[in-house]
Amino acid sequence: MGWLHALEGSSFSIWLKESPSIWGYATILFVHTVGLSFAVGPSVAIDLRLLGVGRRTPIAPFDAFFKVIWIGFWVNAVSGTILFVTDATSKLANPLFFVKMVLVFIAVALMIVIRRRVFRAPGLDREPVAGLGKVLAVLSIACWFGAITAGRFMSYVGGG
Repeated sequence: MGWLHALEGSSFSIWLKESPSIWGYATILFVHTVGLSFAVGPSVAIDLRLLGVGRRTPIAPFDAFFKVIWIGFWVNAVSGTILFVTDATSKLANPLFFVKMVLVFIAVALMIVIRRRVFRAPGLDREPVAGLGKVLAVLSIACWFGAITAGRFMSYVGGG
């Protein structure tokens, strides 16, 4: 745990937590929220379309959202790492942190599978979405909902 204390005690971490600057903790938290919006929003839009919402809208154009999702994911990975550094020991002691991270990784894996299995299917937009696509969409929505909820509750439960 010494390295975690070293992270928390670094001059950058202390500045980030204690600085009254607009470029401190509040900005990183804001960037994390924006990244979350760009990762989860389009992902859920894709999931809802796979579940039948907006049936008249073709699915294929939704493929462009995957670039936006990846940008949001990487913004969150960087901003989340920075936020982690400010309170590493508490976050790692909080079981909800692990729940959040596992659900995020599952949601990202589901996104990859959806793109490979559903968006690359030869009958896309000519046939109804197969059962697998619908199951993946439901699981994706559940994982994102769970990850967001666990992340939000970390401040109130489990010491984090």
